[in-house]
Amino acid sequence: MKEFRRLLSYVKPYKIYAVLNVLFNFLTIIFSIFSLAMIIPFLKLIVGVNSLVSTAPPFDLWSKDTWMPNLYLQMSEMIKQHGAERVLVLISVSIIGLFFMKNLFRYMAMYILAPLRNGVIRDIRNSVYSKIIQLPLSYFSNKKKGDIIARATNDVQDVEWTIMGSLEILFRDSITVIAYMTTLFIISTKLTLIMLTVLPVAGFVIARIGKTLRRKSLKAQNMNGILLSYLDEAISGLRIIKAFNAKKYSEEKFYNHNNEYSKVMISVFRRGDLSAPLSEFFGIIVMSIVLWYGGGLILNHDNAMDGPTFVFYVTLFSQVIPSVKSFSSGYYRIQKGIASAERIWELVDAEDHITEIENAISKRDFTSNIHYNNLSFKYEDDYVLKNINLTIKKGKTVAVVGASGAGKSTLVDLLPRFYDPNEGSLDIDGQDIKDMKIDDLRSLMGIVNQESILFNDTIFNNIAFGIPNAKEEDVIEAAKVANAHEFIINLPEGYHSHIGDHGNKLSGGQKQRISIARAVFKNPPIMILDEATSSLDTESERLVQDALYKLMQNRTSIVIAHRLSTIKNADEIIVLDKGKIIEKGTHEELIQITGIYKKLHDLQSFSHS
Repeated sequence: MKEFRRLLSYVKPYKIYAVLNVLFNFLTIIFSIFSLAMIIPFLKLIVGVNSLVSTAPPFDLWSKDTWMPNLYLQMSEMIKQHGAERVLVLISVSIIGLFFMKNLFRYMAMYILAPLRNGVIRDIRNSVYSKIIQLPLSYFSNKKKGDIIARATNDVQDVEWTIMGSLEILFRDSITVIAYMTTLFIISTKLTLIMLTVLPVAGFVIARIGKTLRRKSLKAQNMNGILLSYLDEAISGLRIIKAFNAKKYSEEKFYNHNNEYSKVMISVFRRGDLSAPLSEFFGIIVMSIVLWYGGGLILNHDNAMDGPTFVFYVTLFSQVIPSVKSFSSGYYRIQKGIASAERIWELVDAEDHITEIENAISKRDFTSNIHYNNLSFKYEDDYVLKNINLTIKKGKTVAVVGASGAGKSTLVDLLPRFYDPNEGSLDIDGQDIKDMKIDDLRSLMGIVNQESILFNDTIFNNIAFGIPNAKEEDVIEAAKVANAHEFIINLPEGYHSHIGDHGNKLSGGQKQRISIARAVFKNPPIMILDEATSSLDTESERLVQDALYKLMQNRTSIVIAHRLSTIKNADEIIVLDKGKIIEKGTHEELIQITGIYKKLHDLQSFSHS
């Protein structure tokens, strides 16, 4: 139950609501007991089970034997003075008042629990989202996106409806059971002890079924995550599915997993649905024992309990059964919810290898150079980069070329600490980047990727992304530098036009120019361009290339290039092959070497001729 205890730790900021809920539930139970207790002595006096009394022992709060005689005495005096009908009206009004107070406090208990329940779930969602955007990129390379989304949405929702939805039941019904059972013990200790002999058996059976329910629920949640991954892949790859006539293949793949998921969920529902009938069945067993034993006491004229008291006892016990029933249902729901909580904590507790040291150095500017020092890196087993030594001076443009898989993107991904090297170090101005504040390090850089990463928002907010209170004139100026202003102002709502999911309302060239405008607006001293023009048509490439040229002015730039024609003017070109730097120099110098760079250059020149 450590997952449940951890979930309750989120309740601490809202403990005042929990305390008030317990208080209101307690008052609800008190008024409920008194409202039921008022009926029995009145029946004894009005119906004539007992004659009117004129004496009673001195009242003692700690002696239950003095409670009823003094109540009978007060009732008898009222009947003698005002008559039975007037007392009937008074008792009826009192019962109405007691039930009104009971239901008022019942509502207050639910009312006060709403901020706690929703506040806890809000905090869990915040924790999950914060962890997702904090985790290193390497974490997501080994996970299915659909499964992560399922943990952040379905699992959190399941926790809300199962565990948090059960808190009210647990708070209310635990108090109800304790208060009612205490009252039952006061009325008849012997009868209540006999009744309790059956409850451990019921508890054992319910706990066993609850444990299997938790296992099945965990399996179901994992399968649901895979199901969402299939959906995500289908939507993302719909063009390919249609083009390759793979509709039937994709359907069968989804249908088969969905059928397995459905079977597991049937098992989960069947076990969960056992809670209500099982607890009711055990309740009836206990009730039958109470009726049998208590009825025997009445028939044998045992002085331990008279008829009206037994009626009150049975009535009170009948109110315990629904609470026990709700309690066991809540237990089942919690077991199901714990399976979701386990998946949430697994994500929240995922290890973040990209950490900031204590007392990290604040660095707000770039003054000298970037230096890769004997750096090696691997994602899993094989090294992607090996013994990289590279110095990039401020204000210079360095291009990185090589075949696919040579390690070009990995080389630049290490600079903003998307990953950390396994060996060696990476310095900026002579300072190891691991010793810097991560936010400061990344604020020195602007990144334009091959795939334009845009958000379902306005053009303005995409360009000013991450910078609050941006001025419109600054956004427009950045768009002009990126050759994006003309097409933006021709859109129906200009800079406030929504661009759709992933910017799908724009062309590839337009999306890339928005990405460049975003980098221009940030105005960083170091620019990373990862094959920013490789997927564009000729006209779009010309516009984007011109925008990139403007972007790189007076900045230190690292350019990963697929088309060598775009980097002829680079100050230095680095040629990577199988994770190693095998050539470096200017375009003219590398052409003279007659190595890999010249081979790539000749191949591209031939393909364009």
